[in-house]
Amino acid sequence: MRYLRWDETLFRNYEVFDEDYLPEEYLHRETQLNRLVSNLKPALRGARPVNCLCLGPPGTGKTTAVKLIFKDLSEFEGVIPVYVNCQIMNSKQQVFAKIFRAVYGYEPPSYGVPFTKLYYSVMKGIGERVLVVALDDLNFLLSEEVANEVLYALLKAHEEVEGVKVGIVGIATDVKLAARLDERVSSVFHPDEIHFPLYGFEEIRDILASRARFGFYPGVLSDEALDKIAELCYEYGDLRFGIYLMKLAGLEAEREASRRIELRHVEAVYEGSRRVFLKKSVQALSDHERVLLGLIYSSDELTTGELYRRFKEMTAVGYTKFYEMLSKLESIRLIDTRFEQRGGRTRAIIKRYEPALVLDALEEF
Repeated sequence: MRYLRWDETLFRNYEVFDEDYLPEEYLHRETQLNRLVSNLKPALRGARPVNCLCLGPPGTGKTTAVKLIFKDLSEFEGVIPVYVNCQIMNSKQQVFAKIFRAVYGYEPPSYGVPFTKLYYSVMKGIGERVLVVALDDLNFLLSEEVANEVLYALLKAHEEVEGVKVGIVGIATDVKLAARLDERVSSVFHPDEIHFPLYGFEEIRDILASRARFGFYPGVLSDEALDKIAELCYEYGDLRFGIYLMKLAGLEAEREASRRIELRHVEAVYEGSRRVFLKKSVQALSDHERVLLGLIYSSDELTTGELYRRFKEMTAVGYTKFYEMLSKLESIRLIDTRFEQRGGRTRAIIKRYEPALVLDALEEF
């Protein structure tokens, strides 16, 4: 076997494996991409675009699709595309400060500016251009009612400043997000819901193979390693996990000074990668969702009825909200559920991870 010299690398481009990388090939999302393009195309003609909601589990291409289209929109002088990460910018003031920067090209004053002044400065600065705002992880703003306030302010902008045209693209894991908005927002917000389902195994393998072609030198990733990464990624249910695992396997192969990424390199980094992504999943939950997850993983096997009774003792959350939270935990692959006959048809909850692993991750929050 030939080994790498100290100054050699398996990576053609490290950035290909970064979370914010926009891929050269965007595979298996043609339908969703075409819907987004169709809805936003009126902005190119100076008209108000169709509002959208991109919905689906994490790692299914929602953010990538929106960022790819926003990259194209940024080339048109008459359009102002603004991407907002609601995990980071989680107040009305922060969201509109980000929009202000896009409209004017410089930062607003960092303190002492009332929201009303900031808001009208933004809307008057748009002029004849069309503002298109992407609110990623919009569900993060729901618990504090910030989502309703931000959406309402954007949706009613044309009534406050004549001629203003605004389009909204929401991105969320909560497939029932529209139904959770308050009445004043839902009465004027009628988005086209674009669903991003989990990728199938062959789709995952295609996408990972594409990333490998752009990220590694030819022949570096063995077929056995690629198949194993695709299998583990499919089981995990998040494409980002597979891309991260591929990167770590490459670094592990380099550490051994190997010229190829083999199956053993994937197996060596799998557990560490899994722990990292579990912590990221837990971090993305609300406080109540973490309480629910902790209750599940610290208890013996439960039905949904038994779980709700215990959860109700710890929180003031109603059954409808509880059910939505449980569905979210299942959609992001932290738990599974199945129907069973126990003196009647009931739904049992199944843990996908070792309890100690999840409880350790929860302790950090």
